[in-house]
Amino acid sequence: MLFFIFHYLCKKNKRMKRTIFICGISLLACVSMAQTLKVKVSNPSKTERKDAPVVLSLSEYGKVKSALVTLNGVEVPCQLDDLNGDHVMDELCFLANLNKKEKQEYVVTLSKTGSPRTYQERTFAELMLRNSKVSIKNKHDIYLHELTVERGVNPYSIVHHHGVAFESELIAMRIYFDHRQTVDLYGKKRKALEIKDTQFYPDEKQLAEGYGDDVLWCGSSFGLGALRGWDGKNQTMLEDVEGRTQRVVSKGPLRAIVELVDDQWVPQPGMEPVDMTTRYTLYAGHRDCSVDIFFDRPVPNYLFATGLVNVQGSTEYSDHQGLRGCWGTAWAVSGKDTLTHQRETVGLGIRIPKKHLVNEQPANDVDYGYIVKTPTDALHYDIVYCSDKESFGYHSSKDWFDYLQIWKKEIDSPIVVTISKMD
Repeated sequence: MLFFIFHYLCKKNKRMKRTIFICGISLLACVSMAQTLKVKVSNPSKTERKDAPVVLSLSEYGKVKSALVTLNGVEVPCQLDDLNGDHVMDELCFLANLNKKEKQEYVVTLSKTGSPRTYQERTFAELMLRNSKVSIKNKHDIYLHELTVERGVNPYSIVHHHGVAFESELIAMRIYFDHRQTVDLYGKKRKALEIKDTQFYPDEKQLAEGYGDDVLWCGSSFGLGALRGWDGKNQTMLEDVEGRTQRVVSKGPLRAIVELVDDQWVPQPGMEPVDMTTRYTLYAGHRDCSVDIFFDRPVPNYLFATGLVNVQGSTEYSDHQGLRGCWGTAWAVSGKDTLTHQRETVGLGIRIPKKHLVNEQPANDVDYGYIVKTPTDALHYDIVYCSDKESFGYHSSKDWFDYLQIWKKEIDSPIVVTISKMD
């Protein structure tokens, strides 16, 4: 079409030929720098889906620098992520709100020029070095993208909140930067991003203003879904490693992604070392988090353990097919300092795909555990929690366990996404 327009105009006015030629070449170049996709999204279930993640791999579209997503001509917030640090965007994500059985059609324009658009932040993540000479909250601490330590170095006490922290509007978590790699929890009273303000440790003024606080005591337990080794009788911590890393892959605005890397870990005595990367992905509007484990080779003969801390006096739920939860009340810190802390009630949950499930371990005084494995180089499961202090969440074991069953059904019946190129 552009050729015929160019040819017609040149016949009408030869003096315009050079100008039109240059403009035409520029227009063709701009067109070639952008690709437009049609993305059809459908909800197969009989329940509505809010903030349902739609994720597109960009591997076949070249070096994408910016993207625009629209629904019925209205711009939809999206996020581009470089997952492996090679300065090339690997995935595009956006969130869809669908009624039961609803279908939607999005238009996605990928450009090799420009930079990612900015949208309201709905997630956040941070990794910080402590500065012992100044207060944590006066912003003199050093924010990091990544920190790696060698064998024998324990960074637990030199990074703030003892490891990387990340959040959505509903929940916030931190992961201990040591041999436990436990997932610890922060409970919110309202839907908001809070970690940049409280640094996981709210002061009295912030508590009075309605900020949240630490709601779980973990110790050496699984906390919420930490992965460990399994020697046939007991879980094994991540002690025997050549080095360990924590990194912030993405802060948002629609999903926070953080990773842990354990180099040359020996999960079971006598086994060959393995390099392991653990990725946590938390989407805006979600209280559940995806856990993806990547090994440097297939590990069919290795056994691993994960699960939930047995909150003191908790009530347990299990469908004995990979879904397990508990509801209980306990002190969130050691020492039981009733002047500054109170007993916290939480609901925890974990969902293990059947293909990874070896067996469900009986509850003990510390944990509700699972033994898991994978025939490949990857392992996946999902974790979720709530705090009774929420104004928007769940406040009884019955309501929480009912939610866990709905949550599992949603995971097992994901939205359907089909992608095609537009002419």
